[in-house]
Amino acid sequence: MGLLAGAAVLTGAVGNGVLYVVGLVFSIPLLRRLRARFGSWRAPALGVVVFTGLFALSAFVVGPAISGEADTPLPTDPAVTQDHEVHH
Repeated sequence: MGLLAGAAVLTGAVGNGVLYVVGLVFSIPLLRRLRARFGSWRAPALGVVVFTGLFALSAFVVGPAISGEADTPLPTDPAVTQDHEVHH
């Protein structure tokens, strides 16, 4: 049940949001080093912008292209034949 619940959390917009926040949290040491090296908040801010752009590209363009979600047709109602209605 735990694996199923974990997979449910990581799918869709909520899952993308959770993974984005986790990525930002793990990038805090890098952002702190950038601030120390350049002496301003411009470099870490640019790092966050680049991270956000690449994450969005991965989540909304590359991911659906790989999984084939964009090519999946919507389900249609089954066709009712004339013979089926006659015997009811």
